[in-house]
Amino acid sequence: MSDRILRLQHVEIRVPDLELCTAYYTEVLGLIETDRDTRDGVERVFLKCWDEREHHSLILREAPTHGLDHMSFKLTDASDVNYFQQKLEAAGVAVKRYAARELGPGWGEAIRFDSPSGHLVELTHGTERVGNMLPMTNPPPRPQDLVGIAPPRLDHVFVMAEDVEAFTRFFTEMLEFRLTEQILANDGHQLATFLEHSHTPHDIAVITGPNGALHHFAFWMDDWNGIRDAADTLAYHGVTIDVAPTRHGVTRGYTTYFFDPVGNRNELFTGGYWVDPDFEPITWTEEEMGRAIFYYHRQVNERFFTVHS
Repeated sequence: MSDRILRLQHVEIRVPDLELCTAYYTEVLGLIETDRDTRDGVERVFLKCWDEREHHSLILREAPTHGLDHMSFKLTDASDVNYFQQKLEAAGVAVKRYAARELGPGWGEAIRFDSPSGHLVELTHGTERVGNMLPMTNPPPRPQDLVGIAPPRLDHVFVMAEDVEAFTRFFTEMLEFRLTEQILANDGHQLATFLEHSHTPHDIAVITGPNGALHHFAFWMDDWNGIRDAADTLAYHGVTIDVAPTRHGVTRGYTTYFFDPVGNRNELFTGGYWVDPDFEPITWTEEEMGRAIFYYHRQVNERFFTVHS
């Protein structure tokens, strides 16, 4: 498999209260506002984590409902836009192509198409680079004026699909993701899968559920202490914590889950392992699903699987 796709570039989410969510993502999460625009009469706010060099990694779009508008993955080279467009169209997938900046400020050249689950997927190259608030010569380890939790970067997105196997085949065969872990039902079908391009345990994951649903999107923290301190910040600000700091069996990651003011689930994630291209996927059985999701508690949290946006 190639590494024509580097990582998750950004997610765009719907929010019924744009200013409330902008305040939450900048003052509590500590993301940086980089731009605003109005597209088709709808306002959007562009945000990035402090250590990301590109224009945006999260876009808030004002809408009557909450949930995922689309997810975008970063391509290595400009020629990869043509490569994937031709590959998808040859397989009968309808693809729309956009010039750089056509979709909004800072945006790269992009193609968009629907996954088998109905999620809108984008591949993009050439997102404007705005820097990471540090000099390129003799930089300190981090800026001195960060506020809130201030995660360094966006990490992964987790969605839901009625047919996890079809979703997984699409992402592995058409988009060349590598399967790192899977949870199998007793009859052998996939209940959840974890897929990567960035040599981390997952850039995207999918679990059985309604087509088009967003379970959560996650920000990276550098270590466990960051997860713990972030939980203190969330509690101080009265943010609804879904799952207190704990550990996954799948991915080996440390985590905490919580909700933004309109109900989109966020995660802070750290840990995991390095994935070489010849990594052999790990399998969890249905009986061990509780330990796979929450390793210490060893129980499936029903709310965790039934609440989504």
